[in-house]
Parts: sequence; structure tokens; C-alpha cells
Amino acid sequence: MSPEGRLGRGEVRRLLETHGLHPVKALGQHFVTDPNTVERIARLAGVGPGDKVVEIGPGLGSLTLALAATGAEVTAVEIDQRLVEVLAEVLPHDVRVVHADALACDWNELLEGDGWVLVANLPYNVATPLVVNLLERVPQVSRMLVMVQKEAGERLAARPGGREYGGVSVRVSYFATARLVGQVAPEVFHPRPNVASSLVAIERRGAPAVPEDVASYEELNRLVRAGFSGRRKMLRRSLAGLVGEEAFVCAGVASSDRAEQLGVAEWGKLAGCRRLLSSEPTPS
Repeated sequence: MSPEGRLGRGEVRRLLETHGLHPVKALGQHFVTDPNTVERIARLAGVGPGDKVVEIGPGLGSLTLALAATGAEVTAVEIDQRLVEVLAEVLPHDVRVVHADALACDWNELLEGDGWVLVANLPYNVATPLVVNLLERVPQVSRMLVMVQKEAGERLAARPGGREYGGVSVRVSYFATARLVGQVAPEVFHPRPNVASSLVAIERRGAPAVPEDVASYEELNRLVRAGFSGRRKMLRRSLAGLVGEEAFVCAGVASSDRAEQLGVAEWGKLAGCRRLLSSEPTPS
């Protein structure tokens, strides 16, 4: 490691060679080799002393070092036991390293208290389900700054009507606001990926975009999945058997609209009207 505690391309290659390691494609491993990039991510995350940061997929520790240098309290979750051993060599002793699968671990046990910030270079192959899973199940994480494949980032932050807007965009919008805050070139990784990466800032809402008394997340999600399974079809066709014309009228949504035209509020209204019109009368 360099004396400044930064991992450049030479240090990354040396660590891999010393430990006899090769990036595992199945785990989506692409290690950042540019210290300026990880320091930029740490700045954009806006973390410092007193902040609790969780990083998923620290790899060889490039970004972890930059986060620790801010003075934040860092917990790094790594699925690859081989890299856990390398991290013990690279990282300061006050960084907590956990060997776990982020898609299966017990976050309630791992993250104590609220107000956690996720800052991570997420593996491309699991980035989107990870973000959605954390929004759905881990309220301890109040905001995120994630580096993901460019197209995945555009979907996470997409607005209604855009080419990248889809079901995942609606699900993210239900829980949070998301925006693109930067791009990262393929050249800063080893091995070099075939695509550019995006930096996405996600901030959890104080309350979901659709109140529970209007429609639950499960009710909304059921319609969203059905609607986007027939992308570019009129809603009266993609939601046939789920939503009748009366519910469209009640929600103020045209049945001739397409799924990609509706924002999370409109999906909530449609799910709420479907609930209202399908409810049985309360027995007297």
C-alpha cells in the first residue's frame, strides 16, 4: 500500500499477486484503481466524524480507505472470504469488516440504530436488487451514494416518460428520491468493465410517497409489476383483470395511458381506487 493509505493501480496489482487472487466474474468484482475517484465519492457522500457508514463489496479496500479517512465509523460487508483476509492487512483497525452476503444477511443485527449511510461500489450483477432490498427492508439506512452500471443508475433515478423509466424507478420513488450525481469511466477499474458507471444519490423519504391508508406497497407493487410486464401497452390491456374502468376514472388515470407515463403518486391512486372499489361492504 502507498504511504498515503491510497490504493493505486500498482498497489491493487501487488495485492492481487501477493495473495494469488483473480477477480471473480460471478461476483461482479471490478476493483477501483484510482485514488482520486474514491476520494471524490467520499466527498459526494458528505460523510465525516460521527457518521455511521456501511459499505457493501469493499473489495480490496480502495473506497473503504477513503471513507475511513473522513473520520466516519465504517462497517464493510464483503461476501468473498479471500478479500476479507486482504482487508485485514489493508484497512485501519477501527474499520469493522463483516463476512456476509448483503442480500441475505440480518441487517437488524448488523446495523445498530438509525441514520446509516450506504456508500458503495456495488457489484453490477446485484446492484439493483440490493438497492431495492435495502429500501424495502432496512430503514436504518437513511441515504445512499452508490456506484452502479450506467444503465442501472439511469433506471434508479429515471422520471416518468423517460426511456429508462420502469418498475424499479417506481419502487425507488415510493421510498426515496434519487438523482444522478456523476459518472465514472471504465479506465479506473481492474479489470476494466465494458461500460461506464454512474453515481446515484438516494435519500429516503420521511414517509412513503403513497400513504398506507391509500394503498400498501404490496398493492402498488402488484400493479406496477403487471403494468410494466406489458410495457408500451395501454394500461387497460396490461392491467386487464386487475383494474376496471371505474378504478381508472376514480384515480383520474386514462386507461389508454402506458405504464411509463405514471409517476408513483398515480400508481398509488390507481391501487387505492382498486382497493376502494373492490372492498366488500362492512356487515351491519
